[in-house]
Amino acid sequence: MKNMRDNWIPGSIEEYREYLLNLHRERKETKTRNRTVERRRKSLTLKGRRQILDKTGSKCHICGGEIHGHWQADHVLAHSGGGVHSTDNYLAAHPMCNNYRWDYIAEEFQEILRLGVWLRTQIERATQVGRFAADEFIKHEKRRLARRKQE
Repeated sequence: MKNMRDNWIPGSIEEYREYLLNLHRERKETKTRNRTVERRRKSLTLKGRRQILDKTGSKCHICGGEIHGHWQADHVLAHSGGGVHSTDNYLAAHPMCNNYRWDYIAEEFQEILRLGVWLRTQIERATQVGRFAADEFIKHEKRRLARRKQE
């Protein structure tokens, strides 16, 4: 499989879809392999949380924004990918940033960022694709928020 950092551009929609599906499969296979190993999650101490926040200078390691109030300790190497529960394997993150990053492998997350930046430009330029995507995204977010209110 090509690495997107090698400036590879897919030759067709089908090739790009297969590339994305392969990244997804790779992540799922890693999770399955690591599920067989008995590893329990451990709670962080207040001292450990302070060390993690200090490592990033009270900034989210994903978006770089200032952290005020609630934040999450994000695994550098995801727990599902074999990451350990040690302050060395955590960085501070906004809850939204951490929740959207999930446990994607690096290459998969980079591709999601590339797609997101491209799509944002399409929305700003009000292209046909951008208008369609923005409309669908707004509908999606309304459904998502409605589900949360019912819980």
